[in-house]
Amino acid sequence: MAIIVNLDVMMAKRKMSLNELSETVNITLANLSKLKTGKVKAIRFSTLEAVCEALDCQPGDLLEYSKE
Repeated sequence: MAIIVNLDVMMAKRKMSLNELSETVNITLANLSKLKTGKVKAIRFSTLEAVCEALDCQPGDLLEYSKE
């Protein structure tokens, strides 16, 4: 079981680079990169909210549950 992070998919749909997103949400490139690659154990709701606002999406667009 795993949570899959689809940040790269939403960024591509919105044609936004990691640098642009980093500047918009005021989160370091290193932390966004970890989130994008799914190498994080947790995410703050405030961070999730900021990313959703910047990408004009819902949390469910960014996070997916997989049984495998």
